[in-house]
Amino acid sequence: MANKHDVVIVGAGLAGLAAARQLAIYGADVRVVEAKDAVGGRVRSDHVDGFTLDRGFQLYNPAYPEAARVLDHQALDLHGLVRGMDIVRRTRNGRNVVHLGDPRSPRNWHLSALSSAAGTLRGKASFAAYAWQVSKLHGAQFDERADEPAQVALARAGLDATVIDQVLKPFLTGVFLEPRLMTSRRFMDAVLASFVKGTPSLPAAGMQAIPEQLHDALPPGSVLLSTPATAVGADFVDTDAGRMKASVVIVATDAPHTTKLLPDAGIVTAGNSVTTWYHTVAASELPRPLAGGRSVITVEAQRSGPVINTVPLTYSVPSYAPDGQVLVSTSALGADAEREQQVREQLSRLYSVDTSSWQVLAAYPIEYALPSMRGPLSLAAPRFDEPVLIAGDHRATASIQGAMVSGRRAADCALHRLGIRKPDERRVVA
Repeated sequence: MANKHDVVIVGAGLAGLAAARQLAIYGADVRVVEAKDAVGGRVRSDHVDGFTLDRGFQLYNPAYPEAARVLDHQALDLHGLVRGMDIVRRTRNGRNVVHLGDPRSPRNWHLSALSSAAGTLRGKASFAAYAWQVSKLHGAQFDERADEPAQVALARAGLDATVIDQVLKPFLTGVFLEPRLMTSRRFMDAVLASFVKGTPSLPAAGMQAIPEQLHDALPPGSVLLSTPATAVGADFVDTDAGRMKASVVIVATDAPHTTKLLPDAGIVTAGNSVTTWYHTVAASELPRPLAGGRSVITVEAQRSGPVINTVPLTYSVPSYAPDGQVLVSTSALGADAEREQQVREQLSRLYSVDTSSWQVLAAYPIEYALPSMRGPLSLAAPRFDEPVLIAGDHRATASIQGAMVSGRRAADCALHRLGIRKPDERRVVA
């Protein structure tokens, strides 16, 4: 391998690939070293017997501005899930389901949304107003709002306890992977803005199609797989294959791995864990389609088991399973795959069907699924004054958007250090 490059990047996740793409566009000689056998980092998919299994339940929102700027959505063949949520409640009369949908989508709207079981009309109107307000924010405007825990911000906005505890908390627990809504309101605002603007979707070929598209845009040979970095410095990266010299080094791994390479960088390593199970059942074995035949996220108002959310994916993304099979994704907090029987029993209550014959295809316990986004949090551009540049969603927001923004920012800083000016930075003389 060549022993000197303009930039060497450690990590071929979304942040590292986004950085490499930006650098390559402006002519920098860049190499990416990746410890694993494929690109993607935490955004990976397995293909097993005709099923597509993402490693953890993940969704892509085409309204992410950075990702929309970079990715070819048409090539990804995005399939949107239902814009809404089913909330299952246990009552004295049995199982009750409240169907909440985006009021802008008439087919997803249901009279049960008006029920007091989903909170007061005033509380729901307050939430709609809050979400609409944050959807108008962009960039540094999120930082202009005082930071506080998400739950406090929602209560301050006039939402009643039922809306917060039995609607938003069950839903946002699956987004933040923490159950108490202690996440920064600034991050919550950014998440809500993306939901207002776009429909959470899945690529037909699985979530790994996103990093693979970024990889395919790079010059051949730019990414070295199965090449873990053992040490880094301001101008070198050591691997088992030898030392690579560079004018600039970027570490674009998750926070725990970044800390191992840069123990004095002061990286916050707190993160949230999750386990995702995939079950399959023949459509012909179901007495009726799950969730009314919709790929809608289903939650329980008051959890009776470990499940935080579940969704039958194949009603919206039929390419995720062979014909005639329904693929169900189910997640629980914590990295513990030994709770499958509890999960199966809770799924029976959530969908009101017998799940004893459902086949479990895989379980993915992920210890560090997302960086913690507790406040105080700044969404504005960070400083890049380290000898080794650092990128990753832990340096921005815990999202695909955050990872890609972080990578691009690190790349722009590297271009500056290399003395490469982007066209939009040059003075144009008419």
